Amino acid sequence: MILLIFAGLAVFGFAVPLGAAVSTSRTQQLWFSRYVDAEWFAKLASHAMATGDRQYLDAELQRYLRLYGERVLVVDAGGVVYANTGVDADDPEMVGILAEARSNRYSTRPPQRLLTWDPETMLIARPIGVGMDLEGAVLVEASARRAQQDIADRWSLIAVAAWTSLALCTGLALVLSRWILRPLGRLSRAVGALTETLPRSDVPTPPTSMTQRYGGPPEIRDLAESFDTMAQTVSDSVESQRQLVADTAHAIRNPLAALSIRLEALHAVIPAKAEKSFRRASSQVDRLAAILDGLLRLAVAETPDGFNPVHAEVDWPSRCNLGKILVEQVEAWEAAYERAGMSLSANTLPKSVVVAAPEDAMVQILDVVLSNSCRYAGEGARTWVSGWAEPEWATISVFDNGVGVAEDEIDKLATRFFRGRSALPGGSGLGLPIAAALAQRYQGRLTVTAAIPHGLHVAIRLPMAR
Repeated sequence: MILLIFAGLAVFGFAVPLGAAVSTSRTQQLWFSRYVDAEWFAKLASHAMATGDRQYLDAELQRYLRLYGERVLVVDAGGVVYANTGVDADDPEMVGILAEARSNRYSTRPPQRLLTWDPETMLIARPIGVGMDLEGAVLVEASARRAQQDIADRWSLIAVAAWTSLALCTGLALVLSRWILRPLGRLSRAVGALTETLPRSDVPTPPTSMTQRYGGPPEIRDLAESFDTMAQTVSDSVESQRQLVADTAHAIRNPLAALSIRLEALHAVIPAKAEKSFRRASSQVDRLAAILDGLLRLAVAETPDGFNPVHAEVDWPSRCNLGKILVEQVEAWEAAYERAGMSLSANTLPKSVVVAAPEDAMVQILDVVLSNSCRYAGEGARTWVSGWAEPEWATISVFDNGVGVAEDEIDKLATRFFRGRSALPGGSGLGLPIAAALAQRYQGRLTVTAAIPHGLHVAIRLPMAR
């Protein structure tokens, strides 16, 4: 529709001025030709009035009437008819035009344009004489029928060309619009089909109408509505999965707690030869509880905070002072590093460094990274914690010169349940995945790379608070 509107405006914007130009040109052509004839008759009339011989003037008037079928009226300075080939000399319009011509006040400019519904005659007057020495006036009653017919024919040709062009533009617009909108239609149907395959939430949510909030072509509105529906379904699915993890964790936690209590109660009656098996069973229960807690934290970390498909911008949930948290966490872990035979040092960040993430999330991320470094870097290793701020981002770097990990395992450290060959027993393989998910949840990123010459480097990059 938009293409058709622009095509129509372009075609008619060209056709209308062209039609007006054709009418003006034909009108001027008729007027100038008859005005030249009026000048010729004025010269003949002036000579006849001066010599008294009007024979040649009358002959020319009759020949002009036979040739063009147009009548001519000649009057003297007093307005008395001097020669006439059929003009109604008593017509008030004729009298007025001749009076203006005799007083040299008649306009010598052609009319703007002749239209097909105008009168079929055009009156053209010319004074006889020059300056103040006027001897009379000549009036030519020109026929405008042929000029009007020429104008009508050219207008018809322009109209046919305009409608033909509009029809071609319409066909081209239909082909072009179908070519443009065909992928949108396929994408909308594909999104709808994908939405149907997604799991639905048990809690009904009211449908969101994109067409009431946005304008535009119907195909674009349909696609927007499909995406909005899919986003709402994905949001419901994410919430359902989070709720499933929470319910599962709650359902399993109670039996695990009961099993742990029963194992503790059985500890006193376990024979010596079964002590080793009992301790392994107890450690497996503890490890299962740790994995369960890690899965729950990971599910919460991977859930988008305040997810809403209607809003186009991220509504930052909270903020925290990164420099303050960095100092507190380093102080909290210094004792653990000393017991492990390692050293921990950090630089300080200004208090103005505020990131768009809640304090508990930052504490959890730093706990995971510092805990891994303290546990796996090895005795005698040193860990440096540094931070710096940019106009839009803040970065925390945790670098140690410990034993590091194998080169082929670095990219897998943030994978769920992955444990490297040098990993100590008792871990769940969910620490770094939780930290990475928390950083990503707040539009940040956690990366793990090898340190040079040996060790590990973990960088956490988060957006500055607005």
